[in-house]
Amino acid sequence: MLTELDRLSGSEQELMMKAPLLVCILIAGADEQIDAQEVKGAIQLAESARKKEQVSALFRMAAEDFEDKFKIVLQGLPQEPAARNETIIGELKGLNPVLPRLNPTFAKEYLRCLRFVARRIAQSSGGVLGINSIGEEESALINLPMIIEPVSKG
Repeated sequence: MLTELDRLSGSEQELMMKAPLLVCILIAGADEQIDAQEVKGAIQLAESARKKEQVSALFRMAAEDFEDKFKIVLQGLPQEPAARNETIIGELKGLNPVLPRLNPTFAKEYLRCLRFVARRIAQSSGGVLGINSIGEEESALINLPMIIEPVSKG
């Protein structure tokens, strides 16, 4: 596991690893159509596009065996879209007490990466021929308003 996550409990570390998958499912499922290939591409893009080594490593770990992890997480969620979204939003809110306990730079970059993934998925699944347009359902969620911008405790 990453040294940045050492100060977290096992369940908090698991949430940090699971959050990119939850974001993918939330945004991809906002319009009730989930395409695992688009989501896998978004995670890989986020991993490669980010400069912060620790955050990139976390997203790289999340991208390993992505389709299997995606299916496992999806199977553990309600099938009905509104209930699924409510469950995911509740889980993502669990990051709010965790992020401020991390290195501030790491925490902010982590949230930026999650938002980047959300935006890429929204862009890939909306619009004419799926090109660069964000649907109304996704636009309400892409900035991940349920996750509060981390402020370091000091």
